[in-house]
Amino acid sequence: VGKIPKMVLKSSSPDTRKLIDAIGAAIAAIGFSVISNPPRRVIPCTAILAAIGHSIRFVLLQYAGLDLASASFIAAFSIGLLSHFSAYKLFCPATVLYIPALLPMIPGMYAYRTVFSLIKFLQSSNNDNEAIHYLLEIFKNGITTASVLFALAVGATIPIFIFYKRAFTMTRASRRIKK
Repeated sequence: VGKIPKMVLKSSSPDTRKLIDAIGAAIAAIGFSVISNPPRRVIPCTAILAAIGHSIRFVLLQYAGLDLASASFIAAFSIGLLSHFSAYKLFCPATVLYIPALLPMIPGMYAYRTVFSLIKFLQSSNNDNEAIHYLLEIFKNGITTASVLFALAVGATIPIFIFYKRAFTMTRASRRIKK
């Protein structure tokens, strides 16, 4: 898949950008899901969950004015909740659904900028102003990365605690059959 030129994204409508974002997340989730070798019936659901989660985060960032960590938390909670109920229907653990769906939301660019700034900081031993600049970049990008990762992890696992009894009986047919 080639890169989409920035001109297309800037000149397109918000609905088109949301659709492109959702499709990209779905494709990435399919890739992450296939790596872990789940049952084939699960892969389309993983793609749909990733597309829904990315769309929720996109809308919250663009229209609700939320920060990246808060929007990621709400999107991860939605993915966790939907995967919990989908797992029951697909007869598989919820983690098989929500882990690949969450992975496209990991803030890779912020993590890259953190490491890049760390390297530049270590190389700028002679210039104090430059070192302070890179030190601030390390903290800014590092805190953003850590807070988004924390929000993703907590948001996706809260539904397991809410539906604790149901979470561990999803793949046990004997407990699901009502007498």
